[in-house]
Amino acid sequence: MRAVASLAPGVRRIYLDDAGSAPVLSEVTEALRELPAGNPSSLHAEGRSARAALDRARDTAALALGADRTEITFTSSGTEAINLALFGAARRLSKRGPIVTWDAEHQAVLGAVRRLESEGHAVEIAAVDQNARANAEAIPTGATLVSIGLANNEVGTIQPVSDVIARSHEVGALVHLDACAGPRWIPIPRGADLVSFSGHKLGADRGGMLFVRDGLRLEPLLYGGPQEWGRRAGREDVAAAVATATALAVCAREREARGRIAERQATALRQVLLELGGRLTGAAPQLPNYATCAFGDRRGEDLLLALDLAGIAASSGSACASGSLDPSHVLLAMGLGLNEALGSLRLTTGYATTDLEVTDARAIISSALTHTGARA
Repeated sequence: MRAVASLAPGVRRIYLDDAGSAPVLSEVTEALRELPAGNPSSLHAEGRSARAALDRARDTAALALGADRTEITFTSSGTEAINLALFGAARRLSKRGPIVTWDAEHQAVLGAVRRLESEGHAVEIAAVDQNARANAEAIPTGATLVSIGLANNEVGTIQPVSDVIARSHEVGALVHLDACAGPRWIPIPRGADLVSFSGHKLGADRGGMLFVRDGLRLEPLLYGGPQEWGRRAGREDVAAAVATATALAVCAREREARGRIAERQATALRQVLLELGGRLTGAAPQLPNYATCAFGDRRGEDLLLALDLAGIAASSGSACASGSLDPSHVLLAMGLGLNEALGSLRLTTGYATTDLEVTDARAIISSALTHTGARA
């Protein structure tokens, strides 16, 4: 799919919000073109065709991850995958040993962990550094479950996942890896017990998926039939499974080459943000397509409106919080002041972003943010 679409006469749109939702991959569109419509649990010919499509999707996802097909569970979204991982694992563990995560994690992780705390589980939410990076040494002896992101969703900082996995297993804790942000651009370290994925962030437009290490049992969120190895009852969404698995396979194949292009493009975008007085957020190692900053004298929503009117789609952080006037919890956790946390801007390129679009975007951003009266 093209990263630029004409949404109004005479306005040429440039899409710089790949982290919010990646444009649908052409491979996904093609995979969905002749999808069977039957219920995959039915025994008739239509059901068997749907089951075969679901099985192929599961095999495709397993191959992309180097996993067994029985370790793949399809869900409706990344949020559901995260919730199934955390609630499903924690409710089979002792409430005395703490569940550990970090204060710059995605709201889906923090919300689930706080709910588990209300159910009586011990919880430790550790601090991150000024770049939103977690420290594996924060995991205490006796921890039962640890949740870490592959990369921070708002500023793109890549987390020390291998260190977290090693420390967690050393103290006997299970590890959930939130891989909703990042797998389009970087490989997924091996060793986590649970790994969650978001379809729309992969370029699938729908669906989610959870890797569950062989032998690990989860308490389901949904009760009913035996679908998805007994982990998620209900009629399987074959289209979402096919889309998510196809997108994951494309990302596994393309990420290295695409990442080199994205790094060059994001570097150009970061330069214009610096020229406009922005304070860059996040730090290396960082996802290659991220250009993020904070302005101490502007409001994020005003910046986004100015850019949108000029033809650029951007964001001020997580799309899950885009309708909120509250400051970014990630930036506050990084130690930024209130005004800067309210003035964040996130530009993220995608697979279809061209160098010409980045050149045009630099000029548009410079003009729009120089002349806008958006001030704190």
